Amino acid sequence: MANKTKDYLAKVRKKTSFSDYKISQEYSINQSNLSKYKSGKAALSETHAWLFANILGINPAEVVAHTKLEHAKITGSKSKAVFWQEQLEKLANNSKSIKIDIAQINPIVGDLDGNFQKIIKLTKEAHAQECDLLIFPELSLIGYPPEDLLLREGFIQQMEDKIILIKQTIPEDIAIIFGAPSKQDGALYNGAYLIQDSQLRVYHKQNLPNYGVFDEKRYFESGHEAFIFECQGKRIGLVICEDAWTPKIISTTANQGAQIIVSINASPFQVGKHSQRIEQIKQRVLATKTDFIYVNMVGAQDELIFDGASFVMNSNAEITLQLPLFKETVKRVSFTPPNTLPADTDPIEKTIYNALVLATKDYIEKNGVFNGVVIGLSGGIDSALTLAIAADAIGTGNIKAIMMPYEYTSNISLEDAKIQATAMNIDYHEISIHTIVNSFKTQLNTLFNGMEADTTEENLQARVRGTLLMAISNKLGKIVLTTSNKSEMAVGYATLYGDMSGGFAPLKDVSKTLVYQLTKYRNTLSIIIPERVIEKAPSAELAPNQIDQDSLPPYQELDAILALFIEQKYSVERIIKQGFSEQTVKRITKMVLNNEYKRRQSAPGPKISQNAFGKERRYPMTSKFQP
Repeated sequence: MANKTKDYLAKVRKKTSFSDYKISQEYSINQSNLSKYKSGKAALSETHAWLFANILGINPAEVVAHTKLEHAKITGSKSKAVFWQEQLEKLANNSKSIKIDIAQINPIVGDLDGNFQKIIKLTKEAHAQECDLLIFPELSLIGYPPEDLLLREGFIQQMEDKIILIKQTIPEDIAIIFGAPSKQDGALYNGAYLIQDSQLRVYHKQNLPNYGVFDEKRYFESGHEAFIFECQGKRIGLVICEDAWTPKIISTTANQGAQIIVSINASPFQVGKHSQRIEQIKQRVLATKTDFIYVNMVGAQDELIFDGASFVMNSNAEITLQLPLFKETVKRVSFTPPNTLPADTDPIEKTIYNALVLATKDYIEKNGVFNGVVIGLSGGIDSALTLAIAADAIGTGNIKAIMMPYEYTSNISLEDAKIQATAMNIDYHEISIHTIVNSFKTQLNTLFNGMEADTTEENLQARVRGTLLMAISNKLGKIVLTTSNKSEMAVGYATLYGDMSGGFAPLKDVSKTLVYQLTKYRNTLSIIIPERVIEKAPSAELAPNQIDQDSLPPYQELDAILALFIEQKYSVERIIKQGFSEQTVKRITKMVLNNEYKRRQSAPGPKISQNAFGKERRYPMTSKFQP
């Protein structure tokens, strides 16, 4: 390492790409002093030594000691030279590389004991591997988002008891960071706890997100102070999730001496989100010249999916460690670029499919009240894909597939449903609904006398099927997975209390065109969905020779309009200017708004898009708004 002022200056010049004049202006160093530093006529002042150390990302004590030794030699002070030489030797003997591990875990909301046990177990395992600092995600002790559990006094008390128990249980010679709320002076904060040397400190999240699926200002107060600590001679700054998207918070942390910045996160998945994270952190790193550790949660919670994908970026904005998507993992941090990183070549269909599988698996298993799944298998593409997702999530032995034919069900649909169930080794049953539907019609004949058959009779078929599925669910303890996709839910092309009946909707945020893409992708792993299911025109089969495009535009056109209206929030006029028929756009957007009441009663489903039909969409059911 350099031990002369001019060498440190040269390194600062190289790292910042600044001229001496720019360094003087940027860091408020007198030009005369800078000239003396450059020529070697003067050693760095203690203030400038500390400043250069932060810029270079090295231990400030070493730079101060080197420059103090240099000054002693320049001034001829032998006693001071001996003293500072001894300090340098002590620093060399005590210094060692810091060993940091990332714990990308899947906590369960409200499972304080289970999450506590996981933190303790992984801490002890990391300690056995001589880890110095183990980092868990945001709110990892209680799960995210905890929502109104935070308003319960008993919940907060139990959480605080667990925090004390963690402090008492972990080995003394390992430091850990984990997320949990912090209650101080009657205010609740989103906290990052540091337990180090049997001492407990907490950082309070400063930037609270309050948009989309986030409503942290409902529960938390904002913190206002940066948080820096030392571990193995390294100065480490700590932030939480949205803080890292805020340049001022990161620059303040870096300016207070942080050489490494750690961000703990509960950042939900949506298409394209990981690349956005990488770009944001790259901007922070290039601005502050600090190493950066991004630790994200993995797993699913109700509508949200957390993809993990934690990563490390060194001060040159190079990714030096990339953790996998959708998988619990513990990895040792390195700031040295590897020879190769895993190539990001997975098709988007694979990423989305895996997200839906994780969401379905976690919803079923974390709730702990269902022993499996029941699905109405129609021979159509939506139920075929839902069955595949369910099987990959919880295994084929935990699923019942029920085909419920009526007089409009085609022989092809019957055959394809049975072919898929057989190919997947699924427990498959057929229940004819002819007698039930006809009995319902008979009972309604007097009331409907003189009226022509319409969608009422079509919906009756769907409602009989929904009732049967819910009865099977009730008797067998298996959750009904609904099979409607986002396109259908958008325009109300689903039957309330019919095919909308169920507990979870894996395709709720998946457009019809994406359904086709995902189905084709799943068949590349193993051919389980009959090709005819993919090729035939989609139909609800509730009327003779019925196909979806009798009442809807082609799905490619429909999905393009819906994406602009729902996810981009375009006006009708702006959508029409994209080249779509005015009549079609007005009809489709009106259908979207008119069916808000249906969606409000639909089963929850995983969010994968920029705007899903769930907690982030808060439109009135009663409204006269014309888009």
